[in-house]
Amino acid sequence: MHIAIAGNIGSGKTTLTKKLAKHYQWIPQFESVDDNPYLSDFYADMPKWSFHLQVYFLSKRYEQILDIRQGKDSIIQDRTIYEDAFIFARSLHEGGNLSDRDYENYMDLFKAMTRYIQAPDLLIYLKADIPKLVDQITRRGRDYESSIRIDYLQSLNTYYNSWIDNYKDGRLLVIDVNNMDYENRVEDFATIVDKIDIELNGLFS
Repeated sequence: MHIAIAGNIGSGKTTLTKKLAKHYQWIPQFESVDDNPYLSDFYADMPKWSFHLQVYFLSKRYEQILDIRQGKDSIIQDRTIYEDAFIFARSLHEGGNLSDRDYENYMDLFKAMTRYIQAPDLLIYLKADIPKLVDQITRRGRDYESSIRIDYLQSLNTYYNSWIDNYKDGRLLVIDVNNMDYENRVEDFATIVDKIDIELNGLFS
């Protein structure tokens, strides 16, 4: 079984991935962040490094999906390959940080790759407004995220909402996390688990 968690920067994907992996005894797969050779350069100069960053994420995510589908374990994945294309690459292109040539090249590569993969059995989308995102980004204190602009987060949220509104590739669970603290409040985590259990029962019914 392949479960994936989607959401904007700072929405709490990694924290929830860890907690759900422990609760359900799933194997977690995380986004390549700390060992990413382009991320800090990207936030300092988006037009120069956006194509490199997007191709890096695309290749790593594709490898993850192949490993998931070839294995027999239940996997929970932090972020999806679809977000790379429909959210981040699109935002960079429309914001003038990814040229037409590079964007077309990237999307051709994405389309070729996704011909050979399947969507997650369940996609969990963490819906969060800008104040929530900013608060969580600030609290985790990553140096390379200190220069993230509010308008960039807002544009990503716009693209996320558009993508989720039209998502038809598999089962989808949207969780509004604006008033949640599932890392520290047991009742909030229990609420999420109850919602996931309903979806999982639907997968096997």
